[in-house]
Amino acid sequence: MTGTLSAAPSPLERHHRRFAGRPFFDLTLTLLRCVRDGDFDTLASLCDDDFGIVDIDPSGANVAIRNRSEWEAWFRSLFAQLATLGAVTDSEVLAYDAVAGEDLGYSVLEFRQSLTVGGHTATFDCIATIVWKLTADGWREARWHGSVIHRDIPDELAALAG
Repeated sequence: MTGTLSAAPSPLERHHRRFAGRPFFDLTLTLLRCVRDGDFDTLASLCDDDFGIVDIDPSGANVAIRNRSEWEAWFRSLFAQLATLGAVTDSEVLAYDAVAGEDLGYSVLEFRQSLTVGGHTATFDCIATIVWKLTADGWREARWHGSVIHRDIPDELAALAG
């Protein structure tokens, strides 16, 4: 099951004073919360990826996703895999900046993704560049490119990382 660990509040629920008011920050937190919570429907409503995405799988490897049908299949499969493993995921925002134009903008997000399975936690320090576009329904993610900068995977989880 995905979700937050009950022993401690999610870092995504902290007050992020240093990033408050920056363009797209609240939307970015929503994207991260959707992944943490396995909330496919909300995530799907915020993503309108024109050119696909590059995302990070549970092992920390990059995955190129080129169109909406691949996007939907990838996230449904990811959430199912995490649920099967009994995994708990979360993210901590480490740095954030953004620029908004009239109908396009971008943000750069540095975050630490955690994956806990069977009491063992792997962490992945990541950086993502997000392109945002203004639609009739508001701002939507138009492109996500995520990369792992550093990973710390306990031996007990190394088999999952392949």
